[in-house]
Amino acid sequence: MFDLNHVYQALMTSDILGKQRQIEALYRAACDHALVIEGKPVKPIHNPPLPDAVTVKATSHLSRRGVGSKSGHQSMLHAIAHIEYNAINLGLDAVYRFRQMPMDYYVDWLRVAKEEAEHFQLITARMAALDCQYGDFPVHTGLWAMCVDTEHDVMARMALVPRVMEARGLDVTPKIQHKLASIGDMESVEMLNVIYQDEIGHVAIGSRWFKYCCQQRCLSPYRTFRTLLKYYLKNGMDTAFNRPARLQAGFDDMELALLDEAFGNESTTETKRMQ
Repeated sequence: MFDLNHVYQALMTSDILGKQRQIEALYRAACDHALVIEGKPVKPIHNPPLPDAVTVKATSHLSRRGVGSKSGHQSMLHAIAHIEYNAINLGLDAVYRFRQMPMDYYVDWLRVAKEEAEHFQLITARMAALDCQYGDFPVHTGLWAMCVDTEHDVMARMALVPRVMEARGLDVTPKIQHKLASIGDMESVEMLNVIYQDEIGHVAIGSRWFKYCCQQRCLSPYRTFRTLLKYYLKNGMDTAFNRPARLQAGFDDMELALLDEAFGNESTTETKRMQ
């Protein structure tokens, strides 16, 4: 029998192979209704440990490299690997932290963590073929900040992490693929196709549980999402959306129009109809 203490152990290990094995066991347990949603009191986690080889720097101190150079090519894949490593822990934290949700919620987020670990392995295998490994470039910890900011409320977490952070990945992945294709790295392009399809599903899971939380609290998903975005994203957000992917992932045209309106972009046809 597994409980949330085991989820915490998986979250706090920096041994990626051990983490992956633990996640797979936890996912099987959740699917078999053998995961007990109990454990020691929830702890704040300001930054889960990274592998020893990984160096952390402030975002302002990270170099930008063009993808046309060998180091730039490696650096791009390294950045994606770091995003996926963080996404593993984000999935685990969603399970560990919020303890009053239906069992399907825990199955969903352990599946997300399992798939993110698979993505990490795909990317690091590709990096190895390009003479690079995780830790060869410095990283930042900004990706975890939204997790800390929303640790008090599952509804805010579902709104801001999958529906903003992961959804942003849907927007930028085609552009990254274009850059990789421009240097002939079609193997990485195909790898990102696999990841991209899974990420649509992950954002859809966030959409599902955000709307569930709104329904439980008798709140409008549209107004609530807009309010949360305005509160947490005071510097705004880029609304150059990949609309087809976002629609697949549980957004709708009215919601995307609300985002355009909220962050001051040129009004879309849908926004004009709402005014």
